Amino acid sequence: MTPRPSRLPPPVLGWREWAALPDLGVDRIKVKLDTGARTSALHAFDLEESEVDGVPVARFEIHPLQRSTRDPMLVEAPVVARRAVTSSTGHRQIRPVIRTPVTIGDRTWTIDVTLTRRDEMGFRMLLGRRALRGVLVDASRSWLGGRRAVDPRADGGSAR
Repeated sequence: MTPRPSRLPPPVLGWREWAALPDLGVDRIKVKLDTGARTSALHAFDLEESEVDGVPVARFEIHPLQRSTRDPMLVEAPVVARRAVTSSTGHRQIRPVIRTPVTIGDRTWTIDVTLTRRDEMGFRMLLGRRALRGVLVDASRSWLGGRRAVDPRADGGSAR
């Protein structure tokens, strides 16, 4: 998050928000703000890793619409690290990490995101504590960053 003068209060977001990942071409994805998770995660399908001009690169598909496999997006991003992550079920996995801006409401900041299959999870993306520094999360509210225009193909046509 961009530095703010100390007199400004931190932004308050709900436990779920609409976000954009502009560098990945994603203009809307529903994210869960998870203060219990240290690391952010993005649901990545058909993940392949390679090198381009000596730089490690991840190539993967994103299905940004929750509960839908329609309109997949092919994405390529530099891998900045690999991290060991233990899931909430206790499964330990080494995951590639990409760095990308995230936008919620009128704020944009750069975060590190691990790439993994999240088939069984309800959200295609989690924002963990590292990405939420400087943000307050109101666990009793949603959409404090604003609602995005609803795509009738997603979520049964509602912005729930």
